[in-house]
Amino acid sequence: MNQNTFPTKGNYILAKNALALAQQGYELMDKKRNILIHELLDLINSSKNIQEELNSTFNEAYQALEKANVEMGIQHVEEFAQAVPLEKSVHIKMRSIMGTEIPLVTYDANQQNVPSYAFYDTRVSLDEACNKFNKVKALTMQLATIDNSAYHLAINIKKTQMRANALKNITIPNYLKLTKSIAESLEQKDLEEFTRLKVIKKRTER
Repeated sequence: MNQNTFPTKGNYILAKNALALAQQGYELMDKKRNILIHELLDLINSSKNIQEELNSTFNEAYQALEKANVEMGIQHVEEFAQAVPLEKSVHIKMRSIMGTEIPLVTYDANQQNVPSYAFYDTRVSLDEACNKFNKVKALTMQLATIDNSAYHLAINIKKTQMRANALKNITIPNYLKLTKSIAESLEQKDLEEFTRLKVIKKRTER
């Protein structure tokens, strides 16, 4: 038998403190879950908006590319495409939302404004295609950040919900039952002690 379940005043105080701690923990978990859900809903809305903008920008980029292919020739455009340098300005940092580590993708937007080709023997359609695809890249990074963040938040929400349910449905009821049982036992002992003292007093008076 667990020593902490014996009906003593010390165990009653311990059980009461544990119950208060469990209730406080549940309240914190519940607040954390609500905050994370709110953040997740905001990310979902942002993801929908960016996805729509990304789809339209993709269409505009391909239209501009097709126009550049017609005006300059596909082979000529491919030669300019091969001159585009590798992207090295992308960095991934981590930030915390209520203890949830989520990725934050950053990059140097100024590099996108510097063309990798000379303006000689090119057309405005090529510039438009480059600008549109640079915008596609930026939107893709934003969408990747949001989707990754939403995934990590969803996992943490599930864990938080499980912990909150365990506190609400198991831990708190067990401590409520324990404190009630110890309190009733202590009351019974006090009553028996009071009755015993009354009997002793009557005997001494006789």
